Amino acid sequence: MTAPQDRASTLVNAWQTELPDVLDATTELSKRIMLLAADLDEATRRELPEFGLTPAQFGVLVALRRAGAPYRLKPTELSRALLLSSGGTSNITNHLVAEGLAERLPDQGDGRGTLISLTARGVQVAEDAVRANAAAHAEVWRGAPAAAIEAATLALREIAAATENPRPRRSARGGG
Repeated sequence: MTAPQDRASTLVNAWQTELPDVLDATTELSKRIMLLAADLDEATRRELPEFGLTPAQFGVLVALRRAGAPYRLKPTELSRALLLSSGGTSNITNHLVAEGLAERLPDQGDGRGTLISLTARGVQVAEDAVRANAAAHAEVWRGAPAAAIEAATLALREIAAATENPRPRRSARGGG
């Protein structure tokens, strides 16, 4: 008995026909992860308008909330945590400050530096948005057996640990 066709199987089968030499043991796993990531991203994006947030603003709010009380980080820490440029972080922060969700405070440890901190309203919006996001993600996973989710989590944890160290990029044309 063959497995039912789903989005990932359809993609892999098409590449099997068109360019079979590009497939390897990780192809189907990669496609499934990419499709699930897109589904989760879409679920998040559907929730954010209720809070008046863009994905980038949501990222900053949750990074600050995740930092724990007093919910503040240096701009460089925020940029690193979110993989944003300093200019991008500054633009997002400016908007959050204008909306009363965050504030800039002097860094007592560095007279020239500042800290980005959530306001009380920012903490509340961050927590509400995280709860809505978690519920939306749970809806994506609805119907998946708990044992399968646990097994997949353990397997992906092992794969992530094995692939944590960055590898040098290979040129698609060889040589280098």
